[in-house]
Amino acid sequence: MEAHHPFTEIQITQQRFYNSIPFPSVLSPNPTTTTTTAVQCSVSHLIETIKTQKPFLDSLLHKTGAVLIRGFDIKTAKDFNDVIEAFGYEELSYVGSRSPAARTNVMGRVFTANELPPGQPIGFHHEMSQTPEPPSKLFFFCEVAPTNGGETAIVLSHIVHERIRHKYPIFVEKLEEHGLVYSLLVGADDDHSYIGSRGWKSTFSTGDKSVAKERATKMGIRLEWMEDGGVKRITGPLPVIRYDKSRQQKIWFTDMVGWQVAGNGPCKTITFGDGKLLSADIRCECLKILEEKCVAIPWQEGDVLLIDNWAVLHSRRPTNSPRRGLASLCK
Repeated sequence: MEAHHPFTEIQITQQRFYNSIPFPSVLSPNPTTTTTTAVQCSVSHLIETIKTQKPFLDSLLHKTGAVLIRGFDIKTAKDFNDVIEAFGYEELSYVGSRSPAARTNVMGRVFTANELPPGQPIGFHHEMSQTPEPPSKLFFFCEVAPTNGGETAIVLSHIVHERIRHKYPIFVEKLEEHGLVYSLLVGADDDHSYIGSRGWKSTFSTGDKSVAKERATKMGIRLEWMEDGGVKRITGPLPVIRYDKSRQQKIWFTDMVGWQVAGNGPCKTITFGDGKLLSADIRCECLKILEEKCVAIPWQEGDVLLIDNWAVLHSRRPTNSPRRGLASLCK
């Protein structure tokens, strides 16, 4: 990168390299520019830099799959919202989406990343992979950094697909042929104690079961009502191996391993599209591959992580210390 460029790409110990390309790319203020350090690190300077360097940033994200912006004076939800707006990506509203995760709107385009207690892990997934139109990009912001653990681990989806296909070709062929069906039992109201905790009233923006069923049908979801007022959400069969046209490669576009991490008891089930069960042993091996190939960078307060949702799966590691992350979705 040129000396006068407003960003400098730095290396950190957790990065991986694929064909000499870093994953993720890490951008910080460039100390060789003529502006003072205070100006370089300010949110206003970052916003102007993003606007003028948008082609560079778009190209970098496409090449690497994820970009970590570190070392700028981003402190609040408003700062984060201003950074998001500077990129100019169209918002994907979480309100009215069928995502099973419970989130709270903080301000503008900013939501809590997840309402689960920080001690609970969240498995690898592409955001809203069970929806007809998943977000193309995600922003994460670290408002309060945990003192240990709590990383957002990321992994390149095409690398995962290549490894799993090489090790279990017949399994991957079945996934391509049949897809997967996901079933999830949820209550009427949000319950922040477990993954998939968004209640059906919040998901479908109504307390009327007939209206909820109508809206679910339009989303490709089947509902089976329970006696306790809850409902079984059945989604699929959905494709698992998808094709990333912009990069011309197949990707592992599923959260089936994430559901395994979350637990696959009576409230969650997953099958092939033909109704047959998945091998528990192979699912465990898939999880091992994801863990082996992932990058988990400890959060620093003020970090902003931009992820291409078609290229990268993400997860959350548990922590026993306070942690607050914010997020935003883009079409």
